[in-house]
Amino acid sequence: MNTLGLYIHIPWCVQKCPYCDFNSHAVKSTTPERQYIDTLLSDLQQDAALLSSPSIISSIFIGGGTPSLFSADSFERLFAGISAIIPLQNNVEITLEANPGTFESNKFAKYRAIGINRLSIGVQSFNDAHLKILGRIHSSKEATKAIKIAQDVDFDNINIDLMFGLPTQSATEMQYDIKTALALHPSHLSFYQLTLEPNTYFYKFPPTLPESDAIFSAQLQCQQLLSDSGYQQYEISAYAKSDKKCQHNNNYWQFGDYLGIGAGAHGKLTLAQPENIIRTTKAKSPADYLTNNRAAIKQIAISELPIEYLMNQLRLKAGFNLTHYQHSTGLSPKTLQQALNQCVFENLLIKDKNHYYCSEKGWHFLDNILEKFIH
Repeated sequence: MNTLGLYIHIPWCVQKCPYCDFNSHAVKSTTPERQYIDTLLSDLQQDAALLSSPSIISSIFIGGGTPSLFSADSFERLFAGISAIIPLQNNVEITLEANPGTFESNKFAKYRAIGINRLSIGVQSFNDAHLKILGRIHSSKEATKAIKIAQDVDFDNINIDLMFGLPTQSATEMQYDIKTALALHPSHLSFYQLTLEPNTYFYKFPPTLPESDAIFSAQLQCQQLLSDSGYQQYEISAYAKSDKKCQHNNNYWQFGDYLGIGAGAHGKLTLAQPENIIRTTKAKSPADYLTNNRAAIKQIAISELPIEYLMNQLRLKAGFNLTHYQHSTGLSPKTLQQALNQCVFENLLIKDKNHYYCSEKGWHFLDNILEKFIH
């Protein structure tokens, strides 16, 4: 039985943040909630027809946008429709992204009751001045309240999203955000640097950011706080208690297969190795998606598989082994060997039998490693 992740994109949010380059659109009045759920199920039915072997869904991640704008009743109908198309694993991880500004106790209790068992809460900062700069609709007090509401209604697997390297942010303020988050005892933290992405307001009108050396030094201090509190860094921006790694994201980083439904969603499927590993994309505009949800399909060229694999695997602290590479791509380990030897020679990668992982130097110069595998 082939195991799959399922990503579901809900493209609407209350307002567009100036740093956000995700496919999100501010709600003008109401969302076409019922129609969108129907379209998601039609989308999944078409993707399921691509599968070359019996499959089961091991994780679901509902991202956005702000998925918590949708009702629990809509998600319950969606889950019932999904399981009628592709069965769900008994212990399926179901993550919902949520904005602290959309929290209501009764609503989130219903989310928990219908099977959503993991929340990813977009806090970004516990500093009200920084939240205002980031265009967030919630306050620090509301963020703390939202996390406590989630815990009160029996969510015991909660990720807190935090950003660092914010305009005017000092090292002390970065540490305050981490310490405040730790005091709330989440099971998982995503801690990532603000970057100015194309097609965002911040890219067009860039704010003044702290010096890169200052950001790096403060980042190391925050990472030490996380480590001292029992949070293991298992991916570039992900920190978890020992048994609370995000299964869905781990599948991405391990070059696993997943379906992507919803406006602008992406998927990756292995239909035959190595000649037919594909990526799927859906129409980005919500209006276009509602009228045409057919996937655009692109085959990954065999020559591109090594870099596609490594761009994912080397995000993981644990690295990868050559047996897994061969199993995931259908390619011989020899296709990596020359570049791997060079990376080991330059102390960018450490070799342990047939296992490779980033050295401390390599972890901070990942782009330099990946460049060696581009042909």
